[in-house]
Amino acid sequence: MAGNKRGPAPGSQKAKHGGQAVREKYGVEFYSQIGKKGGESVKAKLGQDFYAKIGKKGGEATKRQQGLEFYSRIGKKGGEHGHAHTDVNAE
Repeated sequence: MAGNKRGPAPGSQKAKHGGQAVREKYGVEFYSQIGKKGGESVKAKLGQDFYAKIGKKGGEATKRQQGLEFYSRIGKKGGEHGHAHTDVNAE
């Protein structure tokens, strides 16, 4: 079915050129707008629980692949990043 899709192959130079042309014509905000419309359409069609289910599925897959230590590591990085911003704002 994917072979019947119009346009260049995803990731190809022609596809990148087309994406650049769209960005130049409509601006970066265009991608945000169409993404938001797509998300709202999916939510209307599949319900809000759909996002919770795919988030949980993704989290479980990450836990299997990366292990529990991964969450500890990224949590520390996030905490350090947040403290850095807090210090900058305090000055």
